[in-house]
Amino acid sequence: MSLQNKALVDASTNQSTLAPLTSMSVDKDADTSRRKFLRSAGITAMSLSTVATAAFPTASSAVTPTEPLAVDVFPAQGFKSQLDNKSLVSRGRLDEIASALHKTFNHPVVLPTFDNAVHGAKFDVELYRITTFTQLPETGETIKVSGLLALPLGVKGPLPVVSWQHGTILSFDQVPSNLTRIADPTYVMRDNEDSMETLLNVHRLVGNGYAVIAADYVGKGPYRNGRAEAYATKGATVQTCIDILDAGLHGLQQLGYQTSKLFLNGWSQGALNTQWLHQELRRQGRAIAATAVESPFNDLNESFRFWAGAESYPSPTFAAYPRLADWISLCMIVTLGSYQRQYGLDGLLQSAIRPEFHALALKFWGDYQMDFDPKRPFPSGSTLLVEGFFERYTNDLNSRFLRQLAANRATYWAYDAPIRFYYGLADEAIHPALVNRPLAAGGKHTSGVSIMGASHRGTFLASLYSEGKELADSTNVLRWFNAVNASGGQ
Repeated sequence: MSLQNKALVDASTNQSTLAPLTSMSVDKDADTSRRKFLRSAGITAMSLSTVATAAFPTASSAVTPTEPLAVDVFPAQGFKSQLDNKSLVSRGRLDEIASALHKTFNHPVVLPTFDNAVHGAKFDVELYRITTFTQLPETGETIKVSGLLALPLGVKGPLPVVSWQHGTILSFDQVPSNLTRIADPTYVMRDNEDSMETLLNVHRLVGNGYAVIAADYVGKGPYRNGRAEAYATKGATVQTCIDILDAGLHGLQQLGYQTSKLFLNGWSQGALNTQWLHQELRRQGRAIAATAVESPFNDLNESFRFWAGAESYPSPTFAAYPRLADWISLCMIVTLGSYQRQYGLDGLLQSAIRPEFHALALKFWGDYQMDFDPKRPFPSGSTLLVEGFFERYTNDLNSRFLRQLAANRATYWAYDAPIRFYYGLADEAIHPALVNRPLAAGGKHTSGVSIMGASHRGTFLASLYSEGKELADSTNVLRWFNAVNASGGQ
């Protein structure tokens, strides 16, 4: 539910808050302001370490951005997977875009401004769209899916690979594979059309010598064909991520690259997806060098209770904890719709949601359009679900839904490879108390990094760009991955 690509633009201040409107009260004026936002903005929803520097040589000369090339890199005979839409992007172009997005995600301000000397990319990058097939465990369907392969130009020797899992997008098209658009030097990234968080991963990781592979997820991207989303459903998500990862690794091989260590990274909904992926890869005996997750939805039972106001936690800071984001209820609708579709819970949207919001929920689940009727009430997390949803039996479908959420939780897992949880102390979607659970249960390979004052998007941004102060003197994802990559470990 990332709840990240949900830039909320406050119509009254014209300020992009990208995470939530955290200061609105629930009075009449605030409700009016929220409606204005929902009508006009919609929701679009965040130096190398010394030991690693030697492994990554100086970048090649700048590449002139080009229009995406509709060229298959390897043929589709007996089609398993292919690469197309080859795009070349210079490091200067990456720096320019990343600097602008850094400002967008840094709200409220947690980090110093973007500094090219410190944060600038060291390599030009090459981008490809991945196309392959996956089989959905929940339904048995075999479908075509897409993703992104991004690789640095000029790196010598085997490439370390990062599997990146993006967060929630309340649209069908803000997917990683669309990043090939930025090869056009006139293209301007937009928060409701592009995967801005993926760009920041590409800038920070690929721009510093890693290959990145990212799935578009089921029900998203160019091959959606009207298919419903599989939001936060474990089997479909994991299988898609693995199949895109394997297709990307095969593509790298076909392009003449050798690969070295595998890393995982994910934010918000993507952090839950990353935990699931970590677990399945280790079950298959595949080595993982290190895993990073930011603002993770470990346990959707607890998350739903928190979002619905059925559970509260003490504020982790001296200031009042921010109110939940206005888009939380929409993410809840998408979760219910996805579980209805993927797990055969026909009628769940009607059984779980209060009757006065049935029409709104069914329409939004069908088209993801923000054209809500301003004269009709809009649900919050605490008003969306039927009375007693978490307290007693309300409907068999509701009970089955809660049991399925519990079966899918990632909280109580013994990790046998390093995993680090980055979490904000002012995250309007995931309370720090929810992150403490896997930190306590995960074992000696599990660690946490708290970020004072960080919102949902601010947490993600700090995990990539903080130089230590904001991370309680810990290291950002790039520095950590560099240290692990340079070590003799997995």
